[in-house]
Amino acid sequence: MLRILLQPRLRSFVISKGKVRWNHQMTSAEIQRRINDIPQENYRNFSIVAHVDHGKSTLSDRLLEITGVIDKNSSNKLVLDKLEVERERGITIKAQTCTMFYHDKRDNKDYLLHLVDTPGHVDFRGEVSRSYASCRGALLLVDASQGVQAQTVANFYLAYSMGLKLIPVVNKIDLNIADVERAKSEIEDNFELPKEEVIGVSAKTGINIKEQLLPAIIDRIPPPVGKLTKPFRALLVDSWYDSYLGVILLVHVVDGQVKKSDKVVCAHANKKYDVKEVGIMYPDRVPTGSLVTGQVGYIVLGMKDSSDAHVGDTLMHVGKENITEVLPGFEEQKPMVYVGAFPASGTEFKAMDDDISRLVLNDKSVTLERETSNALGQGWRLGFLGSLHASVFRERLEKEYGSKLIITQPTVPYLVKMNDGEEKIITNPDDFPDSATKRMKVAELQEPYVEAIMTLPQEYLGNVIKLCDANRGQQKEINYLNTNGQVLLKYFLPLAHLVDDFFGKLKAASKGYASLDYEDNGYRPSDIVKLELLVNGESIDALARVLHRSEIEKVGREWVLKFKEFVKSQLFEVVIQARAGTKIVARQTIKARRKDVLARLHASDVSRRKKLLEKQKEGKKHMRTVGRVQINQEAYQAFLKR
Repeated sequence: MLRILLQPRLRSFVISKGKVRWNHQMTSAEIQRRINDIPQENYRNFSIVAHVDHGKSTLSDRLLEITGVIDKNSSNKLVLDKLEVERERGITIKAQTCTMFYHDKRDNKDYLLHLVDTPGHVDFRGEVSRSYASCRGALLLVDASQGVQAQTVANFYLAYSMGLKLIPVVNKIDLNIADVERAKSEIEDNFELPKEEVIGVSAKTGINIKEQLLPAIIDRIPPPVGKLTKPFRALLVDSWYDSYLGVILLVHVVDGQVKKSDKVVCAHANKKYDVKEVGIMYPDRVPTGSLVTGQVGYIVLGMKDSSDAHVGDTLMHVGKENITEVLPGFEEQKPMVYVGAFPASGTEFKAMDDDISRLVLNDKSVTLERETSNALGQGWRLGFLGSLHASVFRERLEKEYGSKLIITQPTVPYLVKMNDGEEKIITNPDDFPDSATKRMKVAELQEPYVEAIMTLPQEYLGNVIKLCDANRGQQKEINYLNTNGQVLLKYFLPLAHLVDDFFGKLKAASKGYASLDYEDNGYRPSDIVKLELLVNGESIDALARVLHRSEIEKVGREWVLKFKEFVKSQLFEVVIQARAGTKIVARQTIKARRKDVLARLHASDVSRRKKLLEKQKEGKKHMRTVGRVQINQEAYQAFLKR
């Protein structure tokens, strides 16, 4: 009796003689008994595929309400968007999951549903693919007023390539501006899914979700195919750090089962652990003591370092490694955007180092290295999956820890092929080969490209094509979507241009109507050089950039003009230059502050005046050779601020 009283009580629906009633006193043991009563063929694992702001998180809320996971009158909306930055921006950043119980009145059976909520943005594509791997189906969600958008297309192809059964859903049918028939036609034309299969819903009001959508999930999405009798193996979908429990792993059990106190090993990390706790997300952690084939839940192993949790890794029982096949698809996520980060004025390096390290524990895809700048002092070189990922990381650091950073211009990894066959990836412009090294040792320089997918109204097509061409883009494809005037445009673009506020320029060119998604397209040969900013002949390493040769003069002139605004005049002349290789491409001069050395001379002769002026001139020359230009951090911060 005491054991039951100590178990956490959870609010949920229970089924009693086919009727649903609200139960505020459901224990984790009761939840586990309900799971045990549901056979594997009644499991359904699914995710939601959608463009940003098409209602994915709202639809998740309605599903949780209807299945009794959360109270309908609860003020806790966007349940699966747990980060503050997710709620503020209206985007999903971290993959989340929730287990639901659903009673189907048609056959009077209980079903166990696992919703894996995935990020929609390409920066988090690695998490998306791992999440899809734990599902057998997906809801393809399209806004009834906006129709098919860029991320809808990109995420559809990813889900389709992984063999997921797709259920097309048109959301927001209750809006006055909704055009449901047009949205259905776009789904049929672009994805070859029959219009008859499309379900119209309103995630906000719940229209057709209980009556049509949930039955469609039961009927159309197949159950998991794993075997309970096989040795245990599970796919690591995601991980996060808890200050009390250490690293918590979100896993999909493909075969067998895992219980508390089992000994498991991570295949790729090759480290062994004891299972401390195991359970489901409902929607928060609920310990159940075990997970079986087909379930998606969490495991606590006492893991201290999140770098040991490799997304896509396989977990298996210790001693059964030889008879357990490692799951395919493991791939280390590679950062595509790098920035230098330095403490803003007045911030202690040690305190900020601790804050960044704690945040990296919760985001395995961020790479972190120490670096030192001659201008900004000690700092870090941070690697991210994309520019949105970098922006979100900085925002989380400021909001959750109150830390302020100076962030350098984003750069992308460049491939340097040497004459002896060696290949190097350069992530810091300061490490880019100088002119002598390029001439003697470098065979070829390459930069990363992406395939950009854009959707926009036809009237802005000319503006967007000009923008892409101005950013060294190569047109691949133009598709006219149905009769609504929307265009799907595909371009190959250098990644360096994409991270340089390309999305902002695209929004300006289309008056806010265009949407963008992209996929990695590998490296291509390119005529790239390093552009440096010099102040009285000294290079400022933190401001160096790698650019295509065609951009050097334009950017160089902009640089020296802009930097001149933030450098105070000195007692000697200050020369600001932009240098590419050995060539100076732009220059600005800040004249010296002059003291009036003739102020006390009234009736002196001309030779005395000339002597004083000549002496001042020689002093200025000497000061320029030995003096250092003092540039405060506010100047760098203002120069780097977008």
